[in-house]
Amino acid sequence: MSTAARGRIPRGPSGLGTASLYPPRSDAPAQVATEATTATTAAPGADEAGEAVDEAPRTPRPIPGLYYHPVPEPDPVRVAEVGRRVKQWAVEEVRLFPPEWEDQFDGFDLGRYMVACHPAAPTIEHLMVATRLMAAENALDDLYCEDHGGSPVGLGGRLLLAHTTLDPLSTTREYQPQWEASLHADPPRRAYRSAMEYFTRLATPAQADRYRHDMARLHLGYLAEAAWSETDHLPEVWEYLAMRQFNNFRPCPTITDTVDGYELPADLHALPELQRVIALGSNATTIVNDLYSYTKELAAPGRHLNLPVVIAEREGCGDQPAYLKAVEVHNELMREFESAAAAVAAAHPVPSVLRFLRGFAAWVDGNHHWHCTNTYRYSLPDFW
Repeated sequence: MSTAARGRIPRGPSGLGTASLYPPRSDAPAQVATEATTATTAAPGADEAGEAVDEAPRTPRPIPGLYYHPVPEPDPVRVAEVGRRVKQWAVEEVRLFPPEWEDQFDGFDLGRYMVACHPAAPTIEHLMVATRLMAAENALDDLYCEDHGGSPVGLGGRLLLAHTTLDPLSTTREYQPQWEASLHADPPRRAYRSAMEYFTRLATPAQADRYRHDMARLHLGYLAEAAWSETDHLPEVWEYLAMRQFNNFRPCPTITDTVDGYELPADLHALPELQRVIALGSNATTIVNDLYSYTKELAAPGRHLNLPVVIAEREGCGDQPAYLKAVEVHNELMREFESAAAAVAAAHPVPSVLRFLRGFAAWVDGNHHWHCTNTYRYSLPDFW
């Protein structure tokens, strides 16, 4: 590729989200963002709120020994506006949660999460596409699988019907109205349907189909974990990691091209080497969730499977050694992700591929930032 052509490659976010495409990142100790690095990094788009927001930066509390890359504090103007819009959507359009759950919705801090993960999104509406989908996915997980009445019993049927909000049913005229009515039957289906409608306004048909397939992968992972719960099966560590390759964050970073306003063509997305990058990065982000939610899940009723718990029970070690080994599993996944991304960038120096890799890396880094600053949801175990 010529120097002139390289100059036309859309650069997206600079710095930490791009390092996987260039010489390896330094393996320096974890850093805490200084006041100088918390300035706004994304210029408001045409539909942005124009007023300044007085929101103090949150001090990251990273897990000691975790391999990660700090990011600037997300733009507070965007954070506030995305948070306002997603709550309005959740309350007024899809009736996502009852009033008594409002503090939990606010504590999830979706605005900060999605602005941190998508620093190159051109407008608020592009960010909202990702934010609505994240809110819908989280509500389904809570209401069908986890905290708010979820159960493994009958989960397959609930998931299949919810999936038809993303992958519409094609049926006879007699039964079509009954299916259409079912799309409003509960909060997850209302949220999935609405979020997907907004998404397809910006996404191409290929991007929408990619998302449907990634959500099918996610739902398959939910079913595997539910089956283990019903049979009281404790998976081997490798089995747990296999489940986590499906029950993970993959649907979120793989829409980064839609959110950033371009398209990674389907034939490039399907490259086996790029699929490996996507799998490694998605797996690493999900182990981050295992690590930061560890104490929260231990305090909840029942046995919650996460990587430290599975390592402790399957490998016969204490809680602290198991947790520290899980940190090392994450670190190896992160280094493999960066190495694989750099190899793809070198082998396929196509503008859309490079931009996708940068956006994916930015999502990985932003996901960690949200976890290590969200003290409403997460606290660290006393292992150091």
